Amino acid sequence: MSPEIEIRTATSDDWSGIWRVLEPAFRAGETYTYPRDIGEAEARAAWTAAPGARVLVAVGTDGVVGTAKYLPNLPGAGAHVANASFVVGPGSGGRGVGRALANAVLDGARAEGYLAMQFNAVVETNERAVRLWESFGFEILATVPEAFRHPTAGLVGLHIMYRDL
Repeated sequence: MSPEIEIRTATSDDWSGIWRVLEPAFRAGETYTYPRDIGEAEARAAWTAAPGARVLVAVGTDGVVGTAKYLPNLPGAGAHVANASFVVGPGSGGRGVGRALANAVLDGARAEGYLAMQFNAVVETNERAVRLWESFGFEILATVPEAFRHPTAGLVGLHIMYRDL
């Protein structure tokens, strides 16, 4: 990772930078199940206001270059398993931002007492993310066939990925 990148807890002042990272990913429709036309207020609520969510930012000299969040995958009796989401901003791929955010999320979830992490919907065509998660010890437990409508590849599968913490 570039030495000028800092991973820290997001503040409300970070939202404009977070949105600059999220919006292109959501509009592209290739990696997230959010509606491609999601509004900024709806995206902010989904990313920052989910119960129990911890939001992180990767900040460089140009501001926010990536963001991640983690939270209980399920409430109540399932709250000991975390879920997480990650987005690296345009132009920041290949700089170790995703890996740094992943390390911070896994460390934070472990420190907060989560016993495992589960990703419910990793788009199978998102090969870069799949390789990253596998390098962190995540396993593909199942693939739900044709569960994601990719804008160019058509119907593709969604992986459910898991690892102990």
